[in-house]
Amino acid sequence: MKAIRVKLSADQQAALEQLYHTTRDVRVRTRAQMILLSSEQEMVAHEIGRIVRESADSVVRWLKRYMAEGVAGLYDLPRSGAPSQINAAFTEQLVNAVRRRPRSLGQPFSLWTLQRLADYMAEQTGIRVSDDTIRRQLLSHDIVLSRPQHKVSSPDPEYMVKKRRLKTHETG
Repeated sequence: MKAIRVKLSADQQAALEQLYHTTRDVRVRTRAQMILLSSEQEMVAHEIGRIVRESADSVVRWLKRYMAEGVAGLYDLPRSGAPSQINAAFTEQLVNAVRRRPRSLGQPFSLWTLQRLADYMAEQTGIRVSDDTIRRQLLSHDIVLSRPQHKVSSPDPEYMVKKRRLKTHETG
């Protein structure tokens, strides 16, 4: 295998360093590191592979892809799969529903759960999605559902006094 070394201009070097330090995608960061090691340290594929824990063939593939496509070549290509069933109208209806009390929408319960929201949205839109998909859609709008907190209370005005008296009686 012929040794491949990447030569970077100052602009390319700066762009790769910026990408390396700012990306949240670990795979892209590792690929940027491969290019930087090849350029800065003049390392060859098997040396880089030992550092980033990838095969030499994988390193060569990413070096070639960078030389052919630039920074854009370091990102994963789109993968095949079913197209998303969720559109903007679905998400808007979901957000509107979660901001209302379930009983006001004719539901027989008073708190939303992810599964209840998934069921409700399936009834309303005909689109069945998982509760995890519902969670991700809500999170994209900064909405997080937490477990309900059950609190025992009483309409008795002296409830807290009686409760404290009962606790001291049990421990004492």
